[in-house]
Amino acid sequence: MSVRQRRYPKEELARRGQELYESRIRQQVEAGSQGKIVAIDIETGEFEVGETVIAATDRLFARYPNAQPWTIRIGHRTVYHFGSRSLC
Repeated sequence: MSVRQRRYPKEELARRGQELYESRIRQQVEAGSQGKIVAIDIETGEFEVGETVIAATDRLFARYPNAQPWTIRIGHRTVYHFGSRSLC
């Protein structure tokens, strides 16, 4: 098994992923997929949706073995939430 290497700094990965999500992907996946994960290849713009990060990225890697994936939870700003929510 080969080790996948990140080819972009985290900031560039996030910038490109967010840009692709907002401009091309959000309108395709938002209806009926709230809370699911979308994995986006920042080089090709191709994506996969899954229930978990692993499911979505595994499907993306199956199609594009050299993908540079960025993930987001559909309908949320991030994949994970840490800490408690504000009660205000």
